[in-house]
Amino acid sequence: MSGIPVLTAEGDCIARAWENSLITLYELGCNIRTQYDKPDDPPSKDATMIVTVADPLAEPMIHRDFPGGFENLQEYVMEVCEGIKDHCVRDPNDPDDHRWEYTYHQRLFNYEVPTLAAVDQIESVCRQLAETPYTRRAQAITWKVWEDGTCYDPACLQSVWCRIIEEDDRRVLSMNVRFRSNDAYKAAFMNMFALARLQENIAARISGRSGKPVELGRYCHMADSYHIYGSNLAEFKARLLGAVQKRTFPERTMRYEDVREIMEEARPAILEKARQMGR
Repeated sequence: MSGIPVLTAEGDCIARAWENSLITLYELGCNIRTQYDKPDDPPSKDATMIVTVADPLAEPMIHRDFPGGFENLQEYVMEVCEGIKDHCVRDPNDPDDHRWEYTYHQRLFNYEVPTLAAVDQIESVCRQLAETPYTRRAQAITWKVWEDGTCYDPACLQSVWCRIIEEDDRRVLSMNVRFRSNDAYKAAFMNMFALARLQENIAARISGRSGKPVELGRYCHMADSYHIYGSNLAEFKARLLGAVQKRTFPERTMRYEDVREIMEEARPAILEKARQMGR
Protein backbone atom coordinates (compact mmCIF):
# COMPACT_ATOMS: atom_id res chain seq x y z
CA MET A 1 0.00 0.00 0.00
CA SER A 2 1.25 3.47 -0.86
CA GLY A 3 0.17 6.61 0.96
CA ILE A 4 -1.19 6.97 4.48
CA PRO A 5 -1.65 3.56 6.15
CA VAL A 6 -5.17 2.34 6.94
CA LEU A 7 -5.03 0.54 10.28
CA THR A 8 -7.53 -1.27 12.47
CA ALA A 9 -7.69 -2.08 16.17
CA GLU A 10 -10.34 -3.59 18.41
CA GLY A 11 -11.05 -4.52 21.99
CA ASP A 12 -13.74 -5.88 24.25
CA CYS A 13 -13.83 -2.58 26.18
CA ILE A 14 -12.84 1.04 25.59
CA ALA A 15 -9.62 0.81 27.58
CA ARG A 16 -8.31 -2.19 25.64
CA ALA A 17 -9.39 -0.88 22.23
CA TRP A 18 -7.73 2.50 22.86
CA GLU A 19 -4.51 0.89 24.08
CA ASN A 20 -4.43 -1.51 21.11
CA SER A 21 -5.00 1.36 18.69
CA LEU A 22 -2.04 3.29 20.08
CA ILE A 23 0.32 0.34 19.92
CA THR A 24 -0.77 -0.40 16.33
CA LEU A 25 -0.37 3.26 15.37
CA TYR A 26 3.10 3.49 16.90
CA GLU A 27 4.28 0.31 15.19
CA LEU A 28 2.67 0.76 11.75
CA GLY A 29 1.85 4.44 11.36
CA CYS A 30 3.73 6.70 8.96
CA ASN A 31 5.95 9.64 9.93
CA ILE A 32 4.59 13.02 8.88
CA ARG A 33 4.83 16.62 9.98
CA THR A 34 1.93 18.79 11.16
CA GLN A 35 0.94 22.45 11.07
CA TYR A 36 1.53 22.69 14.82
CA ASP A 37 5.14 21.43 15.00
CA LYS A 38 7.90 23.49 16.50
CA PRO A 39 11.16 23.55 14.50
CA ASP A 40 12.84 20.87 16.64
CA ASP A 41 9.83 18.53 17.02
CA PRO A 42 10.15 15.08 15.46
CA PRO A 43 7.47 14.05 12.96
CA SER A 44 4.19 12.62 14.20
CA LYS A 45 3.04 9.02 13.93
CA ASP A 46 -0.09 9.06 11.77
CA ALA A 47 -2.58 6.75 10.06
CA THR A 48 -6.18 6.43 9.06
CA MET A 49 -7.58 4.32 11.90
CA ILE A 50 -10.72 2.27 12.55
CA VAL A 51 -11.17 1.29 16.21
CA THR A 52 -13.98 -1.08 17.19
CA VAL A 53 -15.17 -1.49 20.79
CA ALA A 54 -17.25 -4.67 21.08
CA ASP A 55 -19.07 -3.49 24.22
CA PRO A 56 -18.62 0.22 25.06
CA LEU A 57 -19.96 -0.31 28.60
CA ALA A 58 -17.79 -3.34 29.40
CA GLU A 59 -15.41 -3.07 32.33
CA PRO A 60 -12.72 -2.04 32.76
CA MET A 61 -13.75 1.13 30.96
CA ILE A 62 -10.95 3.43 32.16
CA HIS A 63 -7.27 3.24 31.26
CA ARG A 64 -4.97 4.49 33.99
CA ASP A 65 -2.54 6.00 31.48
CA PHE A 66 -4.87 8.33 29.62
CA PRO A 67 -3.50 11.87 30.05
CA GLY A 68 -6.01 13.26 32.55
CA GLY A 69 -7.82 12.62 35.80
CA PHE A 70 -11.28 11.56 36.89
CA GLU A 71 -12.56 15.14 37.14
CA ASN A 72 -11.22 15.94 33.65
CA LEU A 73 -13.03 12.91 32.28
CA GLN A 74 -16.30 13.80 34.03
CA GLU A 75 -16.01 17.39 32.82
CA TYR A 76 -15.56 16.25 29.22
CA VAL A 77 -18.53 13.89 29.39
CA MET A 78 -20.67 16.75 30.68
CA GLU A 79 -19.34 19.04 27.95
CA VAL A 80 -20.23 16.59 25.17
CA CYS A 81 -23.46 15.13 26.53
CA GLU A 82 -24.93 18.01 28.55
CA GLY A 83 -23.57 21.14 26.87
CA ILE A 84 -22.16 22.75 30.00
CA LYS A 85 -19.79 24.89 27.89
CA ASP A 86 -22.05 25.82 24.99
CA HIS A 87 -22.09 29.38 26.27
CA CYS A 88 -18.36 29.56 25.47
CA VAL A 89 -19.00 29.44 21.71
CA ARG A 90 -18.35 32.75 20.01
CA ASP A 91 -20.86 34.82 18.10
CA PRO A 92 -19.88 34.34 14.42
CA ASN A 93 -21.28 37.78 13.61
CA ASP A 94 -18.97 39.50 16.08
CA PRO A 95 -15.37 39.78 14.77
CA ASP A 96 -14.17 40.81 18.22
CA ASP A 97 -15.56 37.68 19.89
CA HIS A 98 -12.60 35.31 20.32
CA ARG A 99 -14.24 32.54 22.32
CA TRP A 100 -14.42 28.94 21.03
CA GLU A 101 -15.43 28.12 17.47
CA TYR A 102 -17.69 25.27 18.63
CA THR A 103 -18.48 22.58 21.16
CA TYR A 104 -19.52 19.14 20.01
CA HIS A 105 -22.72 19.39 22.03
CA GLN A 106 -23.65 22.67 20.38
CA ARG A 107 -23.05 21.28 16.89
CA LEU A 108 -24.94 18.04 17.59
CA PHE A 109 -27.85 19.36 19.64
CA ASN A 110 -28.16 22.93 18.34
CA TYR A 111 -26.73 23.01 14.82
CA GLU A 112 -27.10 26.54 13.50
CA VAL A 113 -27.55 27.32 9.82
CA PRO A 114 -27.80 30.87 8.45
CA THR A 115 -31.42 31.85 7.77
CA LEU A 116 -32.80 28.61 9.30
CA ALA A 117 -33.85 27.59 12.80
CA ALA A 118 -31.29 25.65 14.84
CA VAL A 119 -31.56 21.86 14.52
CA ASP A 120 -31.36 19.32 17.36
CA GLN A 121 -29.74 16.57 15.33
CA ILE A 122 -29.62 14.05 18.18
CA GLU A 123 -33.36 14.42 18.69
CA SER A 124 -33.79 13.77 14.97
CA VAL A 125 -31.58 10.65 15.20
CA CYS A 126 -33.64 9.32 18.12
CA ARG A 127 -36.95 10.06 16.40
CA GLN A 128 -35.92 8.40 13.15
CA LEU A 129 -34.65 5.26 14.88
CA ALA A 130 -37.70 5.01 17.11
CA GLU A 131 -39.90 5.08 13.99
CA THR A 132 -37.64 3.08 11.63
CA PRO A 133 -34.86 1.27 13.52
CA TYR A 134 -33.12 0.07 10.35
CA THR A 135 -32.95 3.46 8.62
CA ARG A 136 -29.54 4.42 7.20
CA ARG A 137 -30.29 8.13 7.55
CA ALA A 138 -29.93 8.59 11.30
CA GLN A 139 -26.85 10.75 11.52
CA ALA A 140 -25.66 14.05 12.96
CA ILE A 141 -22.89 16.19 11.48
CA THR A 142 -20.72 18.98 12.83
CA TRP A 143 -18.97 20.49 9.81
CA LYS A 144 -20.13 23.92 8.65
CA VAL A 145 -18.82 24.25 5.11
CA TRP A 146 -19.46 28.00 5.08
CA GLU A 147 -17.05 28.67 7.97
CA ASP A 148 -15.01 25.63 9.06
CA GLY A 149 -12.74 25.61 6.00
CA THR A 150 -11.23 28.95 6.97
CA CYS A 151 -11.61 29.22 10.75
CA TYR A 152 -8.62 28.77 13.09
CA ASP A 153 -9.92 25.71 14.98
CA PRO A 154 -12.44 23.69 12.92
CA ALA A 155 -14.34 20.76 14.42
CA CYS A 156 -12.42 17.46 14.58
CA LEU A 157 -15.45 15.21 15.10
CA GLN A 158 -17.35 15.13 11.82
CA SER A 159 -20.32 12.84 12.22
CA VAL A 160 -22.26 10.43 14.41
CA TRP A 161 -24.22 7.64 12.68
CA CYS A 162 -26.52 5.13 14.38
CA ARG A 163 -28.56 2.10 13.37
CA ILE A 164 -30.52 -0.62 15.19
CA ILE A 165 -30.65 -4.31 14.34
CA GLU A 166 -32.50 -7.17 16.00
CA GLU A 167 -30.43 -9.97 17.54
CA ASP A 168 -32.26 -12.85 19.28
CA ASP A 169 -35.28 -10.64 20.05
CA ARG A 170 -32.97 -7.87 21.32
CA ARG A 171 -32.82 -4.41 19.74
CA VAL A 172 -29.17 -3.39 19.51
CA LEU A 173 -27.89 0.12 18.72
CA SER A 174 -24.58 0.38 16.87
CA MET A 175 -22.84 3.74 16.53
CA ASN A 176 -20.13 5.00 14.18
CA VAL A 177 -18.27 8.23 14.77
CA ARG A 178 -15.85 9.85 12.32
CA PHE A 179 -13.10 12.33 13.05
CA ARG A 180 -11.15 14.18 10.39
CA SER A 181 -8.32 14.61 12.91
CA ASN A 182 -7.86 12.87 16.26
CA ASP A 183 -5.01 13.19 18.77
CA ALA A 184 -4.70 9.49 19.53
CA TYR A 185 -2.69 9.82 22.72
CA LYS A 186 -3.91 13.04 24.32
CA ALA A 187 -7.59 13.08 23.30
CA ALA A 188 -8.94 9.85 21.79
CA PHE A 189 -9.63 8.01 25.05
CA MET A 190 -11.74 10.87 26.41
CA ASN A 191 -13.46 11.19 23.01
CA MET A 192 -14.34 7.48 23.02
CA PHE A 193 -15.49 7.49 26.63
CA ALA A 194 -17.74 10.55 26.23
CA LEU A 195 -19.19 9.44 22.90
CA ALA A 196 -19.97 6.00 24.33
CA ARG A 197 -21.94 7.82 27.03
CA LEU A 198 -23.75 9.67 24.23
CA GLN A 199 -24.49 6.31 22.59
CA GLU A 200 -25.96 5.16 25.90
CA ASN A 201 -28.09 8.30 26.09
CA ILE A 202 -29.34 7.84 22.53
CA ALA A 203 -30.32 4.23 23.26
CA ALA A 204 -32.27 5.33 26.34
CA ARG A 205 -34.08 8.07 24.42
CA ILE A 206 -35.04 5.69 21.60
CA SER A 207 -36.29 3.18 24.15
CA GLY A 208 -38.40 5.86 25.81
CA ARG A 209 -39.86 7.00 22.50
CA SER A 210 -40.61 3.53 21.13
CA GLY A 211 -41.58 1.81 24.37
CA LYS A 212 -39.16 -1.01 23.49
CA PRO A 213 -35.81 -1.65 25.20
CA VAL A 214 -32.69 -0.79 23.23
CA GLU A 215 -29.30 -2.22 24.17
CA LEU A 216 -25.87 -0.96 23.18
CA GLY A 217 -24.04 -2.67 20.36
CA ARG A 218 -20.52 -2.05 19.15
CA TYR A 219 -18.97 1.39 18.97
CA CYS A 220 -16.83 2.18 15.91
CA HIS A 221 -14.38 5.09 16.09
CA MET A 222 -12.94 6.19 12.73
CA ALA A 223 -10.30 8.87 12.18
CA ASP A 224 -8.91 10.11 8.87
CA SER A 225 -5.80 11.27 10.73
CA TYR A 226 -5.16 9.37 13.96
CA HIS A 227 -1.90 10.68 15.30
CA ILE A 228 0.58 10.93 18.12
CA TYR A 229 2.30 14.30 17.90
CA GLY A 230 6.07 14.11 17.66
CA SER A 231 6.35 16.36 20.70
CA ASN A 232 4.44 13.73 22.74
CA LEU A 233 6.28 10.63 21.53
CA ALA A 234 8.81 10.55 24.37
CA GLU A 235 6.06 10.81 27.00
CA PHE A 236 3.98 8.20 25.18
CA LYS A 237 6.83 5.70 25.06
CA ALA A 238 7.74 6.23 28.69
CA ARG A 239 4.20 6.26 30.04
CA LEU A 240 1.92 4.01 28.00
CA LEU A 241 4.42 1.70 26.33
CA GLY A 242 6.35 1.51 29.58
CA ALA A 243 3.20 0.48 31.41
CA VAL A 244 2.45 -2.22 28.82
CA GLN A 245 5.90 -3.69 29.39
CA LYS A 246 5.80 -3.55 33.20
CA ARG A 247 2.19 -4.10 34.27
CA THR A 248 -0.66 -6.48 33.48
CA PHE A 249 -3.79 -5.22 31.73
CA PRO A 250 -5.84 -5.25 34.98
CA GLU A 251 -3.07 -3.17 36.58
CA ARG A 252 -3.18 -0.70 33.67
CA THR A 253 -6.94 -0.17 33.91
CA MET A 254 -9.78 0.38 36.36
CA ARG A 255 -13.50 -0.15 36.56
CA TYR A 256 -15.69 2.87 35.96
CA GLU A 257 -18.09 1.55 38.60
CA ASP A 258 -15.31 1.86 41.17
CA VAL A 259 -14.81 5.58 40.48
CA ARG A 260 -18.27 6.61 39.31
CA GLU A 261 -19.16 8.10 42.71
CA ILE A 262 -15.96 10.16 42.76
CA MET A 263 -16.70 11.48 39.28
CA GLU A 264 -20.32 12.28 40.11
CA GLU A 265 -19.29 14.12 43.28
CA ALA A 266 -17.20 16.45 41.12
CA ARG A 267 -20.26 17.67 39.20
CA PRO A 268 -21.03 20.80 41.30
CA ALA A 269 -17.44 22.05 41.07
CA ILE A 270 -17.34 21.31 37.33
CA LEU A 271 -20.60 23.18 36.76
CA GLU A 272 -19.30 26.20 38.67
CA LYS A 273 -16.04 26.13 36.72
CA ALA A 274 -17.98 26.00 33.44
CA ARG A 275 -20.24 28.84 34.57
CA GLN A 276 -17.20 31.07 35.06
CA MET A 277 -15.84 30.31 31.60
CA GLY A 278 -16.59 32.45 28.58
CA ARG A 279 -17.15 35.60 30.59
